[in-house]
Amino acid sequence: MAETAAALRTVAHNVRAARMRAGLSLDELSRRAQVSKGALVGLEKAQGNPNLATLVRLADTLGISVSALMQGSPEGRVRVVAADTVAPLWTGERGGEARLMLTTSGPAPVEVWRWRLEPGEEYPSHPHQAGVVETVSVTSGRMSLVVDGIEHTVEAGQTATFDGDTPHTYRGAGTETCHLVMTVHLPPGPAATT
Repeated sequence: MAETAAALRTVAHNVRAARMRAGLSLDELSRRAQVSKGALVGLEKAQGNPNLATLVRLADTLGISVSALMQGSPEGRVRVVAADTVAPLWTGERGGEARLMLTTSGPAPVEVWRWRLEPGEEYPSHPHQAGVVETVSVTSGRMSLVVDGIEHTVEAGQTATFDGDTPHTYRGAGTETCHLVMTVHLPPGPAATT
């Protein structure tokens, strides 16, 4: 419980700092990110429990990565992160989950995610900012990747990549649990500030 409260305080601090750097009022950030002003005020006060879609909309609007909203101060030259120490940012109705493991530093950061999708379970994502590229590597099971309304099957041992600025959905396919590693390649420049 203390870890969750600390994580929420970190997100609150980072959202407010990024909003101030961008010169946006609460009203303007709320309008641009399509997040209610009440939810945004609560988030900046470290209250509530923002979902993954809200964090993605805020990060995209503020021109930073989701992990930049969640990370505290840098630790050192090498970071080793165990999956069980990272809270899921999305939990599906059948038990699937998505965990943002880390984000690389540098002018064009890459987010590294671990996903588990149960058969028939799906996560629809809104389009990201221009220049975002997603890569999905299925390590076990099978998934359906729907990009701009077209469905693609990606099986264990296969990798798919696509521009993330179009609607896309991850769906567990077949009868087995699907495990995958997803990377989100953020464009260089102001949007890549971590």
